[in-house]
Amino acid sequence: MPSVAARAQDTAPAETPPAPAAAPADTDEGAADKDVLKIRILMAREIREGRLPPLSLLDIPPPDDGIAGAKLAISDNNTTGRFLKQEFILDVVENADPAQLIAEVTKHIDAGVAYVVVDASAETLLKLSDTLKDKDAVLFNASAPDETLREEQCRLNVKHTAPSRTMLADALAQYMAWKQWRNWVLVIGPAPEDKLYADAIRRAAKRFGLKIVEERVFDYDPGSRRADGGFEQVQQQIPSFMQGLPEHDVVVVADEGELFGEYFPYRTWVSRPVIGTAGLFATPWHPAIELWGGTQFQNRFKRLAGRVMRPLDYNAWTAVRSVGEAATRKSSADPKVLIPYMRSPEFELAAFKGQKVTYRAWNGQLRQPILVATAKILVTVSPQPGFLHQLTELDTLGVDRPESKCTAFKN
Repeated sequence: MPSVAARAQDTAPAETPPAPAAAPADTDEGAADKDVLKIRILMAREIREGRLPPLSLLDIPPPDDGIAGAKLAISDNNTTGRFLKQEFILDVVENADPAQLIAEVTKHIDAGVAYVVVDASAETLLKLSDTLKDKDAVLFNASAPDETLREEQCRLNVKHTAPSRTMLADALAQYMAWKQWRNWVLVIGPAPEDKLYADAIRRAAKRFGLKIVEERVFDYDPGSRRADGGFEQVQQQIPSFMQGLPEHDVVVVADEGELFGEYFPYRTWVSRPVIGTAGLFATPWHPAIELWGGTQFQNRFKRLAGRVMRPLDYNAWTAVRSVGEAATRKSSADPKVLIPYMRSPEFELAAFKGQKVTYRAWNGQLRQPILVATAKILVTVSPQPGFLHQLTELDTLGVDRPESKCTAFKN
């Protein structure tokens, strides 16, 4: 009786190719892989600890806020890229220490990454841009609305997919002008960013012929806002705070930290609409939008992330898609080719807003329609009808070229 080893040898499949015969196939596969142009994109997140949570538990950001939008854009880029032998890869770095975050980003840049989507404070973004100023890399600001980043402190290696405060304020002001709601009361929170938003509101009111009849500062103590009965205190406090005002059409709330603004609708002394950071607000994206292919776009995001798309997700998506669109058009991954192209008049990106979006050549800001919405529905889209511009109506939102103080982009 033959041994087990002998039987195994006897029954071995005769058609099994010897090892050397497989070598050419492996070589072909390796060659094919080398033909694929790999484009790595980095998302850098500054974990900002110590912030108070939003007023509503419904508004607590998900842990993947922004990252999920970038992942969807990577998927979209690869849908086209696979036919063009391009592969897009997303890496993520997160750190609460700005210095360590900058060091980690620098390591990736030195390893060949040229495109960075940044979710960080204005201060961290400036330090990062200055650290990378001599490298072939571009930063996409996906979250900081600070005007100074586009103006006095603009940087040639930074593009802004997040709309500036002036763009958001102008979008609201245009709709108020269209509605003929011209007299405003401005309520300002105590935080520094609230004051910056108030500056944008003042500018927008002056720009579009509206009038702020009075300003008041709301000093809010959030210590007991989760306590039972807290709403009763607010119900008494806000009407008292809003007494004795001149005749006005709307109340504008400047509360970027979302610490008190949501208390104002339905609690003012005189029944008036609330706009600004609460009530009716301006935003780059809204989870209820269905126009211009928005339903399909939203559904794809929900399948990927298991939640609705937030503004930061949209800003990150736009940044990653900008790289993908440029790479597709130029058949290149070279930042020396793609970065100038994205700033040129030839670049445009379909962004589910009814018209193509582009970057302003004088400060790197993405020009785009701005949605005006409530928590539940889209109300309108700015620019509003009748607000004209010699080049594009989108430049009626935010700082236009003749007003710009940015000098970094001038040849």
